[in-house]
Amino acid sequence: MVRRHLAGRGVDDRRVLAAMAAVPRESFVLPALQTCAYADRPLPIGNGQTISQPYIVALMTMSCGMTRHSRVLEIGTGSGYQTAVLSKIARHVWSVERVPDLSAGAAARLERLGISNVSCIQGDGAMGHPGAAPFDAILVTAAAPSVLPTLVDQLAPGGRLVIPVGERELQDLMIVQRGDHGLETRSMGRCRFVPLVSPQAFHA
Repeated sequence: MVRRHLAGRGVDDRRVLAAMAAVPRESFVLPALQTCAYADRPLPIGNGQTISQPYIVALMTMSCGMTRHSRVLEIGTGSGYQTAVLSKIARHVWSVERVPDLSAGAAARLERLGISNVSCIQGDGAMGHPGAAPFDAILVTAAAPSVLPTLVDQLAPGGRLVIPVGERELQDLMIVQRGDHGLETRSMGRCRFVPLVSPQAFHA
């Protein structure tokens, strides 16, 4: 997976490649789908949610611009796979998940894998986690109709928000960075995510 789907497609950050190699993806997929764990495609995880394809996980992780000192907020814990990858690079990860079953399941998986620099929080991810803000990076693993001001407000100076923005069926993967002269925004290309489950997004 790392050689073919990641390095072979331009993911060249050694820390990201090492993190992806270190996290056993089969631990985060449904038992019936474990033979597909390392295929480069999303897989269902229940509750109408998915685990993202490995390339997208790596691309989003690389786009965060993290260091080992980074304080990271993840919106949409899901199975906990992206959370685990982030934890291999960042100092600490706060991960917010609206669906209680997913949040509890992810916390249990991360604990079984001995990952201790993660805090799993059950709540509305569109609100972020202001109690631990500001964050050096915020990564959103579900689509929003626009860049959410509540999350931008929780960015530290120089911090980056990585978020899929657009319609329900197709979005742009956006990077919003808080620079010296305000916000700088750029697109990393088209993507497809499940919608953010929040009254603040798509009026869910």
